[in-house]
Amino acid sequence: MALKPTIYKAQVELADSDRNHFDSLALTLALHPSETLERMAARLLAYCLHAQRGLEFTRGISTADEPDLWQHSDSGEVEHWIEVGQPEEPRLRKACGRARRVSVYTFGKSSDTWWKLNGEAIGALPRLDVWQLAWPEVEAVARLLKRTTQLNVSIVGGVIYLDNGEDSTSLEPHALHSAE
Repeated sequence: MALKPTIYKAQVELADSDRNHFDSLALTLALHPSETLERMAARLLAYCLHAQRGLEFTRGISTADEPDLWQHSDSGEVEHWIEVGQPEEPRLRKACGRARRVSVYTFGKSSDTWWKLNGEAIGALPRLDVWQLAWPEVEAVARLLKRTTQLNVSIVGGVIYLDNGEDSTSLEPHALHSAE
């Protein structure tokens, strides 16, 4: 019998001063049995950084043809494909062929090695941005998450500030590659 995902509910008050986007979000995240809380935290961060109409979580890591998040246009085209982790170059090449914009948020103790081994090939792809989230900072965000969480998320000058009413942390994504 397959294990079922653990469901997390997050009420997020988002204040993204960098994009002039302010929103109250009621998010449901499914923590896949093979997924870590840190990876789910990185997915939540990616959502907050790109929150807008049409952005949604996909069916998750068990689905090979979908990213972690994506945004569709009103006509159903993939506008933005967002991967979390350390995807392989062929997967990103396919994503660049399907979406107008592709973003990767890499994290973890081996993300530097992943970028050294794959950065040249990945950096040659069109419409692709790659960001690195520092592992200790992702761990701190994961510690803020409970099964039911209320978060205040502020984004100012590229820095993400998070507060759950009991504790707070901040992190700053580091750009490894930009399509622009």
